[in-house]
Amino acid sequence: KKTLLFPPGQRLFQFVICIFYFCIPFSLMIYGETYVNSGLAAIIFANMPVAVLIASVLFLNEKAKLMQIAGLTIAITALTGILLEETNTSTESHWQGITALISAVLIHAIIYTQCKKRSCTVSVITFNALPCLLAGLILSATGWFFERPQVSTFSVHSILATLYLGAFAGVFGILCYFALQQKANAFQASLVFLIFPLIAVSLEDYIYGYAISTHSMLLIIPLVIGIFLTLVARNIPVTSRCRDNSSQK
Repeated sequence: KKTLLFPPGQRLFQFVICIFYFCIPFSLMIYGETYVNSGLAAIIFANMPVAVLIASVLFLNEKAKLMQIAGLTIAITALTGILLEETNTSTESHWQGITALISAVLIHAIIYTQCKKRSCTVSVITFNALPCLLAGLILSATGWFFERPQVSTFSVHSILATLYLGAFAGVFGILCYFALQQKANAFQASLVFLIFPLIAVSLEDYIYGYAISTHSMLLIIPLVIGIFLTLVARNIPVTSRCRDNSSQK
């Protein structure tokens, strides 16, 4: 039986998770994707292990291995190249969206490290249930107040899409990810960060006919290699124990 509340002494941190893990990052994602297509957004979020590594070094004083540093350098260089290429080949400005999405990634990474620092080992249901519910209520109330939506104008497709995102892509997706972690080690589960952008880019091209430039497609190769090196290095034993922050998501 799982409790919905964090252990005594960590319940204020449960509210922090609501704001900084759900409210602010998801608001930044929604804002960012008004400027950036879903494929490029997925590529940015694929760098979550890289962001977690940086946050772990800064906030947990972890020692980065040489392979991790190499992977970090390759991934950041490739991502920078992709972002520059996509902004140069488009007539519209992407920088507002890119900045918002990168900020969301960094905030998530910081929360991961803070969870590890506080030895926050609650179940996935406890970690997500109340913070996610409260964040949903806050964002819904904020959206209703500022945007003044007309319910009569809601289309059936938009309602079904929202239900799909909330029930299937949201709840079911999170449960599947953590179920995967129970049957695979953290490294194997974290490989979804490599697969996700490839699927997103392919689907966007197939459904909407939008593809990122050829140069950006080629830069995905070193990006994936860099992220892979960052992940695989965490499995190599060292004298100082490597903390696995990526498994929190």
